Amino acid sequence: MTEATAHAAPTEPRGDLCIRTLAMPADTNANGDIFGGWLLSQMDVGGGVFAAKVAKSRTVTVAIEAMNFRKAVYVGDLVSVYAHLVRVGRTSMTVRLEAWVLRRKEEQPILVTDGNFTYVSIDDGGWPQPIQRDGVIAT
Repeated sequence: MTEATAHAAPTEPRGDLCIRTLAMPADTNANGDIFGGWLLSQMDVGGGVFAAKVAKSRTVTVAIEAMNFRKAVYVGDLVSVYAHLVRVGRTSMTVRLEAWVLRRKEEQPILVTDGNFTYVSIDDGGWPQPIQRDGVIAT
């Protein structure tokens, strides 16, 4: 694999669809483009849904790393967030999130943002707890 291939954007979404929403005028920055913080929050919501499904418990976001803001998001874009599991530890997991948009008059989705989010499984008291995988507690 060459350096260019290693960093090339995927051509189609990978993972499970977690959330889909429409970018609206209220979500814009001073330049009229969709605010990066709004997109980041949509990714975190989608990743949280995915992480809770994996952990079968409440989860909290503890880290965001390797964010790549590849393309702008515009008002009217249909934003879809996809997630796939990268790593599961004893109480935490790393989830790769991809935000794709479908623009008006376009037929192919475009990858706009991706990154790794780390979630921790917590109990009802808010304390980290082991993640159960297929009925087995991670060690």
